[in-house]
Amino acid sequence: MTDAHSTDPATESFVAHRNLLFTVAYEMLGSAADAEDVLQETWLRWTGVDLEQVRDQRAYLVRITTRQALNRLRTLQRRRESYVGQWLPEPLLTAPDVAEDVELAESVSMAMMLVLETLTPTERAVFVLREVFDVGYDEIAAAVDKTPAAVRQIAHRARKHVEARRPRTTVSAREARAVVESFRRAIETRDPQDFLDLLAPEVVLLSDGGGIKRAALRPIVGSDKVTRFYLGGSLKAEVTVTTELTVVNGAPAIALLVDGELDGVMAMHVEGGRISGLYYVRNPEKLAHVTAETSLALR
Repeated sequence: MTDAHSTDPATESFVAHRNLLFTVAYEMLGSAADAEDVLQETWLRWTGVDLEQVRDQRAYLVRITTRQALNRLRTLQRRRESYVGQWLPEPLLTAPDVAEDVELAESVSMAMMLVLETLTPTERAVFVLREVFDVGYDEIAAAVDKTPAAVRQIAHRARKHVEARRPRTTVSAREARAVVESFRRAIETRDPQDFLDLLAPEVVLLSDGGGIKRAALRPIVGSDKVTRFYLGGSLKAEVTVTTELTVVNGAPAIALLVDGELDGVMAMHVEGGRISGLYYVRNPEKLAHVTAETSLALR
């Protein structure tokens, strides 16, 4: 925005709530690029609103964002049906304060975002607005074009669905970081036993190459199979693999560089001191937001 717009009330309000609106859109879509497009659409509609008729500008902006995100989500779901291999959310390099906010970090974690993928578009919108952002039922009803009574039923159904599938956090952020750091060293030393010591017996690996980079087309389950996948195919000896510890979606993660170029980002879920979920994003079209921090907000 230019200085000429700095005193414009519509611009000031939009900028003040931008991080919140982006977070709403991202949690609904799992794609930072699409969330940015939704924000652009929200801004265009917001500039045509008579602010004198708006009692709660935050609620109104969230309503516009939700409607635009819902429209886009329905389109994205059709595209994902033809996606090559596993589809994973677009990873975000997040600021340290996101990791410190337990509620926010859990809501944008890779594991949780994948749970949200199992909801219908309307269920996802209702769950995100109610459970993550604490939006009132009347406001949600206006955003999703349902009655408050219907929204309560949808929220109850979505909550039960998520509770049955949501990952459980059993370690502190410090413990998780220590496990991720140990796994980073295991990747570089390529010692199979180091892998096996850090992976839970029933660890699940999901890898996303988008048909552009090599990736497993189906989930790989079990510490032995995951170890063989990395050491036998994913990270071949003839290339130089280096790693960097980073923070993705509010949790410690690993950036992998092959011959000095970013090859992918590996997020993970840690339970009981071991890695139970590995999420390896190699699709280059999804790596645009891992080189600069993305600001998120719940309020």
